[in-house]
Amino acid sequence: MTASPWTDDRIDRLKTLWREGRTAEAISLDLGSGISRNAVLGKVHRLGLSAGGHGATPVIKTPVSKRSTRSAPKPTAEPPCPAPVEHPGFDVPAEGLTTILSVRRLECRWPYGEPEDHDFRLCGRRVERGAFCGAHAGIGYRPPPGGPQALMALAGLA
Repeated sequence: MTASPWTDDRIDRLKTLWREGRTAEAISLDLGSGISRNAVLGKVHRLGLSAGGHGATPVIKTPVSKRSTRSAPKPTAEPPCPAPVEHPGFDVPAEGLTTILSVRRLECRWPYGEPEDHDFRLCGRRVERGAFCGAHAGIGYRPPPGGPQALMALAGLA
């Protein structure tokens, strides 16, 4: 076992320098080899020396202005969630539906039902590109506001 670098003389010197407000780095340089800044901080902590003696400048508290006596706004009831929009002409097909685990590439992923329900299914019709068949893409995708020209202008290409 190696001898501790903290001799009684070094501990006394540490206490004196700490109370003078010296930094941990300055104390480690003063104490010499074997004593790092972190070793000084650890010893200060273990000795229970107050941080107030550490060269920190006292914080001057500025008076806080009183808050206005205006009451907080009353919470308003959140509007109820709108009912799901039913699209005419898109009844749930009797066959061809697929589950989330069995859907394949190039099959429509338009959901039928709620994901929490045991009978939740996806459309499953063939797609040319994207996630939805042509009929469902017309519902799921909206053209950009202002049309393609606005989109090109936004991209800096117009």
